[in-house]
Amino acid sequence: MIRNDWTAEEIKEIYDTPLLELVFRAAAIHREYNDTGEVQVCTLLSIKTGGCTEDCAYCPQAARYNTGVNVQALMQKDEVLKYAQKAKEAGSTRFCMGAAWREVRNNRDFDRVLDMVKGVNAMGMEVCCTLGMLTEEQAQKLAEAGLHAYNHNLDTSREHYDDIITTRTYDDRLQTLDNVRKAGVTVCCGGIIGLGETHDDRIGMLQTLSNMPEHPESVPINALVRVAGTPLMNNPKVDIWDMVRMIATARIIMPKAMVRLSAGRAEMSIAEQALCFMAGANSIFAGDKLLTTPNPEFEEDNAMFALLGLKPRVAFKEEKEVCAH
Repeated sequence: MIRNDWTAEEIKEIYDTPLLELVFRAAAIHREYNDTGEVQVCTLLSIKTGGCTEDCAYCPQAARYNTGVNVQALMQKDEVLKYAQKAKEAGSTRFCMGAAWREVRNNRDFDRVLDMVKGVNAMGMEVCCTLGMLTEEQAQKLAEAGLHAYNHNLDTSREHYDDIITTRTYDDRLQTLDNVRKAGVTVCCGGIIGLGETHDDRIGMLQTLSNMPEHPESVPINALVRVAGTPLMNNPKVDIWDMVRMIATARIIMPKAMVRLSAGRAEMSIAEQALCFMAGANSIFAGDKLLTTPNPEFEEDNAMFALLGLKPRVAFKEEKEVCAH
């Protein structure tokens, strides 16, 4: 039963379940709603890097922190399509393009991004973008260009949010997600753990996600990648059990969402990743980089898939199933 009215108490009770029991419960729900043998493989490319005016405390691309990230202008379309082709050949079915912007402006750069979306869409891949804040009209333009998904994370709970970001509000984020929904584009929205938040903050973020009128189709669960030069560089490393607990809870309360094991995966062993898949993760980012932080190589992932008996999920699976019926 898919619900959009979870209370914080109910989610807390799930989150606090003894760990093995929680994983078992999440695995059972995962099996009921999804094909547990398949994992969506996504590739993320930074098409415009660094120099961002925001002050997100975790982000190496914020102009105000000295993190050694070089500012790079928006990439050329043919270069982006080459990356997408390489990702497709390596088994990715979703290609996500990230630009370090505060918001999308109606200018030549946006027109070039629309062109890239058309190009990747024509390759038969699901196209995702993460470009900052969007108006309804911009979301509509992206939809018309063939955008499949838009990523805009909440990052954390409403209560903890102001400790992490002051340059835009929580409501700004929710407004962008609303604009994306109205344009008929699927929503990719999750958060990051390890930002100095409490367990209640994690529960609060999951509650916001699960009580949206429609659950996000993709829910990335990121572990903070601690980058020198950012305000959070000295935060403790996220414990694997915290990741497993978050993934399992997300799976139970949002049974049909793709729960993505995102940032932080480079620091996990295959056994730790296997636990996350068992707890309900069914999506990963592949390729050697996640915007500007390290990520496992395609070859390593292929070996892990072979070992665990997993296969990549096909592109546009829902649409294909609807057509088949």
